[in-house]
Amino acid sequence: MHIEKHILDQVNEWLTPTFDNDTQEKIKEMMTSSPKELEESFYKNLEFGTGGMRGVMGVGTNRINKYTLGKNTQGLANYMHKVFPGKKLKVVIAYDCRHNSNTLAKVVADVFSANDIQVYLFSDMRPTPELSFALKYLGCQAGIVLTASHNPPEYNGYKVYWEDGGQLVPPQDSEIIKVIEDLKYDEIKFQANENLIKYIDKEIDDAFVKSSIKNASFDTSASAKDNLNIVFTSLHGTSIKAVPQTLEQAGYKNVHIVPEQAEPNGDFPTVKSPNPEEPEALTMALALADKLNADIVIGTDPDCDRLGVAVRNNEGKMTLLNGNQTMVLMTAFLLEQWKKQGKINGKQFIGSTIVSTPMMLALADGYGVECKVGLTGFKWIAKMIKDFPELQFIGGGEESFGFMVGDAVRDKDAVAATLLICEVAAQAKANGSSVYKELQNLYVDFGFYKEHLVSLTKKGIEGLAEINQMMVNLRSNPLKEIAGERVVMVEDYKNSTAKNLFTDEVETLNIPKSDVLIYYTEDGSKIAARPSGTEPKIKFYVSVNAPLDNVANANQVEAQLDSKIKNIIADLGV
Repeated sequence: MHIEKHILDQVNEWLTPTFDNDTQEKIKEMMTSSPKELEESFYKNLEFGTGGMRGVMGVGTNRINKYTLGKNTQGLANYMHKVFPGKKLKVVIAYDCRHNSNTLAKVVADVFSANDIQVYLFSDMRPTPELSFALKYLGCQAGIVLTASHNPPEYNGYKVYWEDGGQLVPPQDSEIIKVIEDLKYDEIKFQANENLIKYIDKEIDDAFVKSSIKNASFDTSASAKDNLNIVFTSLHGTSIKAVPQTLEQAGYKNVHIVPEQAEPNGDFPTVKSPNPEEPEALTMALALADKLNADIVIGTDPDCDRLGVAVRNNEGKMTLLNGNQTMVLMTAFLLEQWKKQGKINGKQFIGSTIVSTPMMLALADGYGVECKVGLTGFKWIAKMIKDFPELQFIGGGEESFGFMVGDAVRDKDAVAATLLICEVAAQAKANGSSVYKELQNLYVDFGFYKEHLVSLTKKGIEGLAEINQMMVNLRSNPLKEIAGERVVMVEDYKNSTAKNLFTDEVETLNIPKSDVLIYYTEDGSKIAARPSGTEPKIKFYVSVNAPLDNVANANQVEAQLDSKIKNIIADLGV
């Protein structure tokens, strides 16, 4: 097959003595036996997306390996010395259960230490939110976590956090990327200064658990805690290091861990995907819940920043909640607790994202707080805390099963969120209600909002081109009508415009640019199209709503909303 010159130039560079013999041998093998794989491995550099840098492990510029991560780390070290001149620099590094995470984390630690930066390296895998917590706790300027979240087993990744505990955001991200791009591979300092690498564990663990309990506990009685029957699964991930301990110390003793999934394992052998967004991932937990007559099932992804929740419906059957529903439940609970404590005075806010449920705006209105809406990715919610120091952050989330309670952790955090949803469930049960009934009551109070996600996977070079073309088509031929409803407004976050199709008025969107299109129809429906920043996918988010006058009519209204969603998806042809 014909391979482009720029790809061959990259390949030839990797065949020089700068790269170790093992790497060179693997490249030579690909050249003879797998030219397509060679092309995929070198056709571009791995890029930072909404969740940092993620990719398949292997040799090449488009793969996760010691050289691509070493180059990132060297660039970050150079940047830190430039922006913190004369300061004794400190970084903290964590990693998850994936293959090679521990060895890659040590490579990253070596490079930082070789650049005269003090490194705190976790001695074993830890949840990602603990990294954000540790960064602030230890007073570091930056933090790294080696994780690919819920991606398939062949992936790994590299997420960068800044001194506020949140992920990199503009302008730091583009400035650091520029420094990395200008670096040559032979400039990476791989020779560690072991005196600057300190291993951390129990002290940080204890402080993290204590902080999680402080942020997510709300005067639930001991009897209510004892009466809540919980099934928990770590889906072979890092949450086993923190969630059971947090629940136990918070007073929840009736916790049953799915034994087959408790052992961390980067192959995730019992699931197709270790993603709690996928219903199949919680199959074993649901089976155990039915066996034990549990009230609630909670599952977390491998790096423990997302949680999936299932509860019993009004007929007593276990029902999976989506990310929007858990976010609304937890936010409403937090708002109610703050209100009871007399802490709401108009100087508070909750956070959400442009593709999440508009019900968050309705909740904010109802409780007299602001709802700030940012781009997809928790780094934007963390940035809100930094950008509005005069306002208190109560909590916030996004539709993709992430939630953040308070600001001790500046990223989505399934440790505190697991405890919080148990508080919701325990108090509801003690009051003769249930999580499911509480959700229906919210629909009566604020409107019945229902969301649906369609996610299309398109792998490789051709897949990326296909995704890009779909977005080009949507921009060049904007939809005027969706499922019989006229489109009122089109928001284009790539062009920073919001166009009213009835008046032709165009407003500027004051939010960073992103490849997202959102359509609003006359009946209040919202449809968003967005390529994923971390996976080879294009996603379509559908949100519909209707008033609900009485819980007794919930099934009837939900059937109408389901029908509307079905018609929208059919009309979009996805």
